Amino acid sequence: MKWVLAAVLVLGAAAVASRVTQHEPAADPARAVVTRVVDGDTIHVAIGGRDETVRLIGINTPETVDPRSPVECFGEQAHEHTAELLPKGTPVRLVRDVEARDKYHRLLAYVYRTKDDLFVNLELARDGFADLLTFPPNVAHVDDFTAAVREARDAGRGLWSACR
Repeated sequence: MKWVLAAVLVLGAAAVASRVTQHEPAADPARAVVTRVVDGDTIHVAIGGRDETVRLIGINTPETVDPRSPVECFGEQAHEHTAELLPKGTPVRLVRDVEARDKYHRLLAYVYRTKDDLFVNLELARDGFADLLTFPPNVAHVDDFTAAVREARDAGRGLWSACR
């Protein structure tokens, strides 16, 4: 009986992943404006008259602001690179995946710079400022992130040259 339940759960998860990996967001994209960069993978935006914290889905940059841990190797550089990509006042398009928020109540989003449609999450991975971090069911771009991180690591870009 346990294997039947496990099969149902796996098949259900596969169906969700299949729908999402076809890049069909669970909700319409939202327009926002960057108000500040917290660290390499977290920003604040003004949206709907409110300030919201946004966690970039699918990637993880070295920590810089976690009071429980020291600044990690390449953390400051990741923060600076995100700030270069998304300076204060930058209009962005936020696209969510399956889950709208994480356990810290941050919006979970794929972030696109409006002026040129730059996919910021993916750019951070390509440039070597982020590693892969996936929390199913939010997996729409997992293959893209996996390839970008592998390419950056193989080329020794960013943190992959400094933090071995």
